[in-house]
Amino acid sequence: MLSTTELYFTEQGEGFPLLIIHGLFGSADNWRTLSKKFAEHYRVIALDLRNHGRSPHVDGMSYPDMAADVLALMDRLAIEKAHVLGHSMGGKVAMQLALNYPGRVEKLVVADIAPVAYGHDHDEVLSALYAVRNAGGAVSRKDADQLMAEHLDTLGVRQFLSTNLEKKADGKLGWRMGLDQIKAGYDSVMKAPEGPVFNQAALFIRGELSHYVLPQHQGQIQALFPYHQSVTLAGCGHWLHAEKPLEFFAAVQAFLDS
Repeated sequence: MLSTTELYFTEQGEGFPLLIIHGLFGSADNWRTLSKKFAEHYRVIALDLRNHGRSPHVDGMSYPDMAADVLALMDRLAIEKAHVLGHSMGGKVAMQLALNYPGRVEKLVVADIAPVAYGHDHDEVLSALYAVRNAGGAVSRKDADQLMAEHLDTLGVRQFLSTNLEKKADGKLGWRMGLDQIKAGYDSVMKAPEGPVFNQAALFIRGELSHYVLPQHQGQIQALFPYHQSVTLAGCGHWLHAEKPLEFFAAVQAFLDS
């Protein structure tokens, strides 16, 4: 039995709907610049997945449940069909939505993720997030960064995680995300989306320097999405939309226009 959650979203622009789905530990806020650019052409709905951003904290992080959340949002907004763009975990949610409800997806764009199961590689991130919480919060963003740095070396990742900080009732900074629910559902997040074949247009766009979409994944992509196109953006990694926003926009726009 699927349990749906009423998702938070932002909306701008007019025209055919385009849903944008962020990745793990992200939110609609991460897509603010590109959402504005896409809104010159589309009615853009950027959403916060369950346990992320401003959406509710609930148990369960399965892809069928998260896809059902997105479908419920489409119903709430009276959107019969939309283009759907998802990055990383959000790409898996987008794939699951297309596999389960193909009649609701016009074109699918999957950014730097494949329909495969991945290993656990967020232990340092989770340790850094809990370090801030276990300290009772942080008095400043610099304080939060120092707490995270004891567990996580990469400044860029710490800065990305810091977008989830908000001021709590005690005046300290704490996490906006449902940290316990994400940790409990982490095994589900690592799983592959499953379902019947999606016999419609799809674009798989990857970063040249990323390890998330590899040659050995092409068989599974082809099996589930036989009418897909593949694009590689040079000189960028997993955060291709942040590292090469103009090139990313151009590639997606060309596909949606085709």
